[in-house]
Amino acid sequence: MLRLLLEVLPCLLLGVLLDWRWPKLSRRLSPPLIRYGVPLSVLGMLLRSGLERSMLWAGLLALVGIGGGLALLGWLPGLRQLLPLPALRLGAVAGNTAYFGFPVVMALLPPAAMGTAVAYDLAATLLIWGLGPVLLTGERLQGRPLVRALANSPASRALVLALLVGLTPWSQQLGALLVVPARLVLLLALTILGIHLGPLLRQPPSERVNPWLLWQALTIKLLLFPAAMLALSLLTPLPTLAREAVVLQAAAPTAVAVLLLSEANSAGDNGSSARAAALVLWSTAIALGSVPLWRLLLG
Repeated sequence: MLRLLLEVLPCLLLGVLLDWRWPKLSRRLSPPLIRYGVPLSVLGMLLRSGLERSMLWAGLLALVGIGGGLALLGWLPGLRQLLPLPALRLGAVAGNTAYFGFPVVMALLPPAAMGTAVAYDLAATLLIWGLGPVLLTGERLQGRPLVRALANSPASRALVLALLVGLTPWSQQLGALLVVPARLVLLLALTILGIHLGPLLRQPPSERVNPWLLWQALTIKLLLFPAAMLALSLLTPLPTLAREAVVLQAAAPTAVAVLLLSEANSAGDNGSSARAAALVLWSTAIALGSVPLWRLLLG
């Protein structure tokens, strides 16, 4: 647990400082790291862990858990009143599985768990970018943005690369060669997350959302949702290690994608994007303590 904090906190703080000192430079560094660095890092982890059948179960659990959670929060009158804003409902189940979840799985679990984490991230990306715009605007589901989001996902690129490299006789050697670069790049991914948090911390006090107004969404995202995913995983033949990876991914803080989608559909949103930003910020801060607790609970 101490290792997680020693890795996560310095990287997040470094990202915040980079954004404060050189905001434009930070934005230039982020795209190549996201486009090339993270996929290569996850590729190294996948080559070490292998592509297991449990990945299919992890993806299915993510689809059922996130999709079912959105349905319950949107359709049940009591839950809908609890979270009246669509952005908060999406943020209560959509986690930052790539830039927070992957480093957490890397730090707290053996390398064999990375395949499960990637499968969960792919399914989560499918739902967030597929259903997110529909929830926030009421528009019809469109295939092109969904395909674009999946194509741009670091997890999908890593999975394709792993499938191709797995056909060669050098997969094991390449996996061993990428161990150190993989760890370094995922730490840089945490720095990118800190860069995204920087503008939120710079907001003037008058524009900040009181975290007590978000306690329902925070409780669902960091406590109830991972508990529900743990219960669902117990109904499947997932091995223990894969189950732990699923729960840790479910316990990840609210995805930055929720904020991006909310800002892109912010016309007349009645403060939706501001609350989405606050939810991303506060869930990330609290997750630094709650995720290690989940790991202790899982044993």
